[in-house]
Amino acid sequence: MSNWIGYDPEKTVPQAPSTTIIGGRLDYAHNSHGCYHEEQLIYQHFLHLVQKESPDQMVNRFRALFIERANYPEPEIIAVLDKITGSKTASEEFKFFLNRCCHILINRWHMKPQLHSAIADLISLFNAIPATYRVNNLRSRELNRLRELVKLFVSSEQYLILQRFTQVVNQSPAVAQKQNNQPLMTLIRRYPYLYEHCLISEDSTFEQQETVRHFQSQVQKKFEIDLSQYVTYKVRRIHMLKNTSPTEANRILRPVNNPTLLTDSELYTTLKHFVGKIDHGDTYHESAQKFINYGGQSRNFRQFKGDLYEYLISSVDNSYGKKQFNQKLYNHIQNILPHADEQKLNDLLLVRTCSNLLNFLVVNNPSSPQHFVFLDLISNQGTVPTMGLLLKIVLICHKVKPYLERKLSILFNHYETVTTSSIGWLVGTLEQLNIAFSIHFGNIDLSFFKKFC
Repeated sequence: MSNWIGYDPEKTVPQAPSTTIIGGRLDYAHNSHGCYHEEQLIYQHFLHLVQKESPDQMVNRFRALFIERANYPEPEIIAVLDKITGSKTASEEFKFFLNRCCHILINRWHMKPQLHSAIADLISLFNAIPATYRVNNLRSRELNRLRELVKLFVSSEQYLILQRFTQVVNQSPAVAQKQNNQPLMTLIRRYPYLYEHCLISEDSTFEQQETVRHFQSQVQKKFEIDLSQYVTYKVRRIHMLKNTSPTEANRILRPVNNPTLLTDSELYTTLKHFVGKIDHGDTYHESAQKFINYGGQSRNFRQFKGDLYEYLISSVDNSYGKKQFNQKLYNHIQNILPHADEQKLNDLLLVRTCSNLLNFLVVNNPSSPQHFVFLDLISNQGTVPTMGLLLKIVLICHKVKPYLERKLSILFNHYETVTTSSIGWLVGTLEQLNIAFSIHFGNIDLSFFKKFC
C-alpha cells in the first residue's frame, strides 16, 4: 500500500441546615464555625436558581454578585457573601468556594451542547474585572476585598482548570485543530487521556469528576470512530485508484477528513508502527506478552532488570543507543531498588520499576519539569519510536498507564501557553500517543489497515 498517511473523593454539596429557600430567597442564622454555613446557603441558592433560570440570567447574577457586588436581585445574598469574603481564611478558601459555585452551573449545563457557550461566558466573566470602578463609601471596603479575592481566584489552579475545561466543552473536533499562532491549551480537547490530570484537582467534587469522565469517554469514542472511518476511506480509495481515475474515485467515495494533526504520511507511519511488526516479527502486544511470560520466570529481581533492559533497547535506534543512551538506561535500571535484587519479582516491584523508568524517560518533578532525556530521545530518533519505548513499558504493566498520562500532562501544563509552532515535537508526541492508546487500549476497528501490516 502506498505511503498515504495520567484522587481523594469529594463530598457533594450537602443540604445546609436551617435553610429555607423560597423563590430563590434565603433566610439564614449565624454560624459560629467559620463560613461553612454561609457557603452552603449560597450553594443552595444557586442550585435552586440554575434549575429555573436561563444561562444568560445566571451569568448576569454572577456578574452582579462576584464582579460588581451590586444590584443583586436578593440583597441578603450580598450580605452572606460579605461574611465569606471578610473571614480570616478567605485568602486561602475563597478560590475553592467560587470554583464550586461555578461548577454548580457547569454541572447543570454541560449535558446540553447548546448551552456550552454559556460555560465559556461564565468563565470569561472573571477576566473582565474593571481596572477602575466607582464605589460609594458604604461598600468600598467590601468590594475591594471581593476584587482582591477574585483576582486570587483568577491566578489559581482552580481557574486554570476551568479555562482548560472551557476548551474541551466549547469546541468541536474540527475547531480544535493546530493553529500555529494559538497556545497549546487550545488543543486539550484532542487528548482525552490528559483530562483526569489536567481537568481534575484535589478539591474537585464527585460531580466534577464525573463530568470530566463523561467528556473523556465521549471524545475518545468519537476519535476512534473518526480514525477508523478515515483509514477505511483511504484504503478503499487506494484500491479503487488501481482500476479507475481519481475523478471517478472522488465521485464514488464520500471524502472523510483526517481526524489527527498528522500529515497523511505521518499518520501512515504511525499506524504501521503501532499495528504492524516491530521486534523480531512481533507486534508491540505480542512482544510484551512474550516478555511477561519470560520475565515472570526470572530467578530474582536483578535478573528481571537485565531482561527488562534487553526488552527495551530493541526499540532504541542502534546508532543513537550505542553513543550513551543504552549505558545510561542500563545503569538506571540496575539502580532501581537495589536492596530488592535477590527478591522474587512481584507486582509491587514491577509497578515501582516501571513508574521509576517513566520518571527517567519523560519527566520527574512537576514543580521543576526537566525533560532532557525525553527531548534527547525525540531529537535523535523521532517521536514514533520514542512513544513506542513508552508503550512497551505500559504494555507489561497496565497499572502505570495513568502514571504515563500524568507525565504527559506535566509537559502539557508546562507548555500550555506556548504557541504550537514552537513545540511541534510535543504536538506530534501527543497525537501519536493518542493513536497508540486507541490501538492497544481502545475499541478502534483497523481491520482494513491490518491486512497490509
